[in-house]
This record gives sequence, structure tokens and C-alpha cells, in this order.
Amino acid sequence: MPDARGIEKQAVRVEEQYDRVIATLDRPEVRNAIDQAMVDELHALCEMLEQSPRILILTGAGGVFASGADIAQLRDRTAADARKSINATVFDRVRRLPMPVIAAVDGYALGGGAELAYAADIRIGSDRVRFGNPETGLGIIAAAGATWRLPEIVGHARASELLLTGRVIDAAEAQRWGLISSVHGADDLLPAAHALADRIAANGARATELTKHMLLTPPDEHLGIVGDVQAELFDSAEKHERMTAFLERKKNR
Repeated sequence: MPDARGIEKQAVRVEEQYDRVIATLDRPEVRNAIDQAMVDELHALCEMLEQSPRILILTGAGGVFASGADIAQLRDRTAADARKSINATVFDRVRRLPMPVIAAVDGYALGGGAELAYAADIRIGSDRVRFGNPETGLGIIAAAGATWRLPEIVGHARASELLLTGRVIDAAEAQRWGLISSVHGADDLLPAAHALADRIAANGARATELTKHMLLTPPDEHLGIVGDVQAELFDSAEKHERMTAFLERKKNR
């Protein structure tokens, strides 16, 4: 949507660095509600990261991650729209990006906003974070990932409680449940996300990609492919260089 100067405003503000991309959901006037424009821009972001793999940090503007799907648009969607799985499709694309995705969640992450956060590999939160899936209160289901990703993250019983009651949990409970791995002051949240990205970026890029690939592979398929995955790395120049450097450091201690 154009701003007061007639300039088209992006729903997702993207900052590129050589080893990472920071994507900020930027519709603060509607608490970063996820509309079709944001979905389209997330697809464009995924296309860029599929072609040029880098770590992705996802966050939100204005002290909110995302308050959910844009209800004004959602109310008018039909059964045909539901069958397109509009949000689920883009969130799955985020989930399957080659390199890790870190969600730095501040304030509300509700409905579709929570489901976008669930698609990340690592979630950290501010001390004012609030997670919830109130979809049943609106007469629909959480259909963009919560019913299958949330049980993997927090367990079936806790996921059932959240999805069936629609209640909202705070940062302390989210951390106890393992929904977020750490809690930070709002001003420290993005630096903490960058610190995680720094640690990931210091490792072998291809080894990181393949580790994520294995984490997304069903357990009963691991034995059939893990040898070939490791074989690629065993024959790589980077493995030899990194292990040689490790042995040199150990020798010089």
C-alpha cells in the first residue's frame, strides 16, 4: 500500500548481509497482521534464500511479531481459498529454507503469526512475548502449521491445550514449554538473534545445511540416507581444513 508520499510500502522489510538476511514484518498499524501482500513478499524472500542460502532472522516492527492473519481479508475468504492453503504454503516454504531460520519474537505472536514463528528452526522471545492460537474462537482451525508443528515443539498434550482452549501464554510459560529457547529484554532481542546467527555462521555452511536437512527428514528415513550425507562432507576440502585447524590449535595449547 502506498504511504502518504505515494511510495509503495513493503509489508516485509528486508536487510541483506553477506551471511544472513533480517526480515522485519512491517505493518505496525495493524500489528503486522499477515495479508496477501505479506504472503507474496515472504514468497519472494524465500525465492531469494533458496537461490542464495543464508541464515534468516525473522522479526516484527513496532513491538509485535504478528497478531495473526488479517481478519478483514480472512472473513471474506471462501472454501476455495481455504483449499489453496495460502498461509500454510508460504510457512512451509520458510520451514524448508536451506539455512536455519531464527524467529526473534517480541510482543504478540497470535494465530498465523504464531504459526509463522513455529516454522522457524530456533525461536527466542522478549520478556513481553505472548503466544496463542485463538482460531477456534473465530470459527476456524489453526490450519497453517499449528496442528502439526506445535505438537512436535511442545508435545501433544500442551499443543492440545493451547489449540483447543485458545488461551495465550506469556514468555515464562513459553520458555518452560520449550516453545522459545531464551528470553531477553526487548532491546536485547535482536542482538541475541544476531549472536545465534554468528555462532551458526562460524560453522561449516554445507554441514549446517545438511544438518537442517536431516532434522527435517522423517526418523524412519535417516538410516537410508545418513551415510551418503556424511560421505559428501567427509570428502570435502572444508572438512579437511577445519579438522586440520582444530588439530593445530590443540597441538599449540
